[in-house]
Amino acid sequence: MTVRVEVHPAAPQRRLIGECADVLRAGGVLAYPTDTCYALGCAMNSANGVKTIQRIRQTGKDHELSLICRDLSEIATYARVPNWAYRLLKAHTPGPYTFILAATRDVPRRLQNSKRKTVGIRVPDNPVTAALVEQLGDPMLSTTLQLPGDDLPLNDGFEIQERLAGQVDMVVDAGSCGIEPSTVVDLTGSNPVVLRVGKGDPEHFESRRSL
Repeated sequence: MTVRVEVHPAAPQRRLIGECADVLRAGGVLAYPTDTCYALGCAMNSANGVKTIQRIRQTGKDHELSLICRDLSEIATYARVPNWAYRLLKAHTPGPYTFILAATRDVPRRLQNSKRKTVGIRVPDNPVTAALVEQLGDPMLSTTLQLPGDDLPLNDGFEIQERLAGQVDMVVDAGSCGIEPSTVVDLTGSNPVVLRVGKGDPEHFESRRSL
């Protein structure tokens, strides 16, 4: 059974967010809002949650999920951040970006890019997402909620509940949050490289060079 809970988009109710965090701790999967679009999320250590997300998205093991972190200090636990990249992260988190960084030993191998040993990191600028990871106490694994065959991500809580009935444990409905995914920026080299243009302005990175 897929439960839909309505949360306030700007001031999410702590009790409801606690219920959502409990679902994650139990290995469940959420559909939840971010600052770009709705996403699928599970706890970082939930192998079953990862398999569920892969099944919903119809992706293989090579499809990389992002780590949703609380803040810049938590990013440093899971990614190696050069000084020049730290300044960019500080200026653009929270925000609509996914940053590709070298993974630390705290990131399980199954969550890393198998060849490059990298990990995608996000700190969304969204009160619901922020409350979720704060209550959980650990990062979430996440990917855009765009179903196979669809041209755009899902953006309506009722439609998400209907189309994912029995596949996700909970839909965290905070109303419309957009349909444009994050901008993806690779920070593993000596300069930032924009890999995908999304909601975040890419010019902040295309014009920057390491010092």
